[in-house]
Amino acid sequence: MSTALPYRRPVRRAGVPLLALGALVASSLAVAAPPAQAAEALLSQGKPATASSQEGDGYAASAAVDGDLTGTRWASRWSDPQWFQVDLGQRADLSRVVLTWEGAYAKSYQIQASDNGTQWRTLKTVSGGDGGTDEVAVTGAGRYVRMLGTERSGGYGYSLWEFQVYGTAEGTPPADGGAVKVAGTQGNWHLTVGGQPYTVKGLTWGPAIADAPKYMPDVKSMGVNTIRTWGTDGGTKPLLDSAAANGIRVVNGFWLQPGGGPGSGGCVDYVTDTTYKNNMLTEFAKWVEAYESHPATLMWNVGNESVLGLQNCYSGSELEAQRNAYTSFVNDVAKKIHSIDPDHPVTSTDAWTGAWPYYKRNAPDLDLYSMNSYGDICGVREDWEEGGYTKPYIITEGGPAGEWEVPDDANGVPDEPTDVQKAEGYTKAWDCVTGHRGVALGATLFHYGVEHDFGGVWFNLVPDGLKRLSYYSVKRAYTGSTTGDNTPPVITNMAVSPASSAPAGGEFTVRADVRDPDGDPVTYKVFLSGNYATGDKRLVEATWRSTGDGTFAVTAPEKLGVWKVYIQAEDGRGNAGIETKSVEVVAPPVSGTNVALNKPTTASSFQPSYGDCPCEPAKATDGKNDTRWASDWSDPQWIQVDLGAATPVRKLQLVWDPAYAKSYEVQVSDNGTTWRTVHTTTAGNGDVDTIDMAQTARHVRLHLTARGTGWGYSLHEFGIYG
Repeated sequence: MSTALPYRRPVRRAGVPLLALGALVASSLAVAAPPAQAAEALLSQGKPATASSQEGDGYAASAAVDGDLTGTRWASRWSDPQWFQVDLGQRADLSRVVLTWEGAYAKSYQIQASDNGTQWRTLKTVSGGDGGTDEVAVTGAGRYVRMLGTERSGGYGYSLWEFQVYGTAEGTPPADGGAVKVAGTQGNWHLTVGGQPYTVKGLTWGPAIADAPKYMPDVKSMGVNTIRTWGTDGGTKPLLDSAAANGIRVVNGFWLQPGGGPGSGGCVDYVTDTTYKNNMLTEFAKWVEAYESHPATLMWNVGNESVLGLQNCYSGSELEAQRNAYTSFVNDVAKKIHSIDPDHPVTSTDAWTGAWPYYKRNAPDLDLYSMNSYGDICGVREDWEEGGYTKPYIITEGGPAGEWEVPDDANGVPDEPTDVQKAEGYTKAWDCVTGHRGVALGATLFHYGVEHDFGGVWFNLVPDGLKRLSYYSVKRAYTGSTTGDNTPPVITNMAVSPASSAPAGGEFTVRADVRDPDGDPVTYKVFLSGNYATGDKRLVEATWRSTGDGTFAVTAPEKLGVWKVYIQAEDGRGNAGIETKSVEVVAPPVSGTNVALNKPTTASSFQPSYGDCPCEPAKATDGKNDTRWASDWSDPQWIQVDLGAATPVRKLQLVWDPAYAKSYEVQVSDNGTTWRTVHTTTAGNGDVDTIDMAQTARHVRLHLTARGTGWGYSLHEFGIYG
């Protein structure tokens, strides 16, 4: 499929390989090659716009053709009729008009066209409008296009976030747009499209293909001329169509095992598995034939991080043989593509410059190399120069430092860069690319994605559709300016207290300095991610309250471990600043003395060797939360502590490993033989159980009758407090 992976792990300098994790699986839906014809394009963006009225200074007609789908808008006076029109600059054949309404929408309106701005022809009449986004197919031509609003939906006027006119302007070049070539000589290369120089100013593509018409105009407004995908198949055509309509080209990817990124899977034997290689060769050829004439096609990209990823499958001499076989197969694919499509270059991506010697030796038919690189992008140039390579390259993923490149914080998890640092990372990345003149032919920076989760906040320019400082950093790199843009709130000096001892279920404090460069009022959200504690990458809105002056009291999760807490500051203009720090959630403190500490502890069983074991019973009473007792994987089990003498006991605290008890009894004894039950539960959910009791006993036992998981029972701490 042609949708991008949500997140990637990326560049490794030569000699520093790291685990590659993901894959995309291509489907096999057949698509006929589209006929050559003039491509539909977005004609209205940035063109002169006028209107019958405007509600105020901030709602000019130009705001509805500026490419900002959620931040700026035109609004009319509160009366009927009203109109909005755009001058396309030349006569065009019109195909559709997309109206993105704000809350004040038109219930009834007409789409009209004119050659002179005076005499109008009605192309479509719409009634029963319900707001949102209207995509109106039209047939006709004209230089001027207008929306004539005849009936409002309510008491306000008409208001459009964006008014987009699509069609084919007179003089539009044919659909193929001309051949794409790598031109020039050693160290002085450039890319050409139709004979004209072309620098790749790109982004990796993240949204669903169905949402391409929604987001592609925004991508275009950033100065982007290229997007990159990781897979190409029968579902790719709508994305290519939307890209072409906006004058954007596509690096069409082909996925090969083992790949890189989440869920890659697969360990193909490239030395012996001719069936897999033949199948992939046939599959790729089919889609090259389908899309070679598509106006959006820029180049073909075979594989993603597989030279690096093969280390997850093989080692030693076998790994060396597989890497040579893989890159030789990439060369076979390149030759096959060239035989079908001589007009578009072929490249291959890795995330380790140590892959390049294999390509140099085994893949001479590649037209250029590609590299995924983040915090060490300038090092790619250094390695290229030291390696004596004879082909140029593009950066196919790049941006701020990734999780694998930053130092750990005080809680032992990667210290995520701030929004300001991430924005600077994109600036540095582009400077490194443009600094390698004549060799680096551009970049598709990472990542135009909308996921609002752990990886999305780390890398996405528009998580949940909200534009961040990094979004404007890329726009500035590609267009040279963000003058006039309303930009996000800036968060600095975020701190968490206590950062390493937040009590489970209790409150901890988060504070930060927040300023909005445009003076917009700021609203806040606070999220938590359990990625490091539970593996759940989602962002869940926390329970929190503002205590004033940029300070928030946040309720800690019940689950122990290191969590991420996020402050999200929104300006109401479609922008957000997002800052994050880690917080370690620990068992709530219990007053008094832990009378079980280092006392003799026995159990029905324990795991002698599994994972971090041996996990003897004594490790549940050693006062350390990073050790544990673990039982056999069967019911029932028990663990007991001998306090040495009859001792007043008022509270128990059980700190469970994920292998917890759903049902258990707390029992006490004076002699270790005769037991009496003082507490019973059948609704245990793990994490921390704090149990009140008023007993005097020498022996305390947990009688465990039903496991909460398929494993055994496991306790980090069995605390008994007097």
